[in-house]
Amino acid sequence: MLFALKNGVCGYSADKPVLRNINFQVAAGEVLCILGANGVGKSTLFKSMLGLIRMLGGSVTVDGADISQWSRAEIARTIGYIPQANNPPFSYSVLDVILMGRTAYLGMFASPQKEDERIAEGVVEQLNIARLIDKRYQELSGGERQLVLIARALAQLPKILIMDEPTAALDFGNQQMVLNQIYRLSEKGLSIIMASHFPDHAFLYSHKALLLKDGGIYSTGSPNQVITEHSLRDLYAVETKIINTGILPRSAVTGSTDIKVCVPLS
Repeated sequence: MLFALKNGVCGYSADKPVLRNINFQVAAGEVLCILGANGVGKSTLFKSMLGLIRMLGGSVTVDGADISQWSRAEIARTIGYIPQANNPPFSYSVLDVILMGRTAYLGMFASPQKEDERIAEGVVEQLNIARLIDKRYQELSGGERQLVLIARALAQLPKILIMDEPTAALDFGNQQMVLNQIYRLSEKGLSIIMASHFPDHAFLYSHKALLLKDGGIYSTGSPNQVITEHSLRDLYAVETKIINTGILPRSAVTGSTDIKVCVPLS
């Protein structure tokens, strides 16, 4: 399944768009990591792609079909959205949160049926989070909450996952827990588009990187091509040294011969 954004214009006012001329595509099994400074428009881009705010120009297509013509339920059955970890106002169980992902398949006022529960249980097994199933969502750690949000999205049976900074505010261990699951999902054939504040994540877990700056695309391509000391200085106004560690990666997602890390110098 091919997700494509062509000539995208995103924002809340036609007179002052946030992003212009955004073009990219993500094939089945690929991970695209979007990088850019705070306020550059990553969340606006995601909301536009999902139809939560109207595209000001351009098109979003899945296998050539313009999704602006789809119903909300049709979009939800194809594209899963994973926001940054949130705090719901009610004390839902983990199972209840995951079952919310089945809403797109339920009729008005309908309740989850045995088939919905079976799908939820399958997702729990896939993500290896059975230990969480009897807990309340609000009792979980940040990393555990993100895994539950991933499970909720997977219960939609999507082909594409859009993830808005899935490791934001997580400690190192929880970051790795979530990122490892993201890569495993790509191995199963899902197309994944995620925003991150960490260039290292793109080196380790992404096939493609897209850098945003000044209302448009600064650069796009493989992480090794576009994430450079020069581009990081331009994006974040920070002097950075990119170091080849010489350590062979466990999963050579980008095809590189060793792992790269970014070290800020100022």
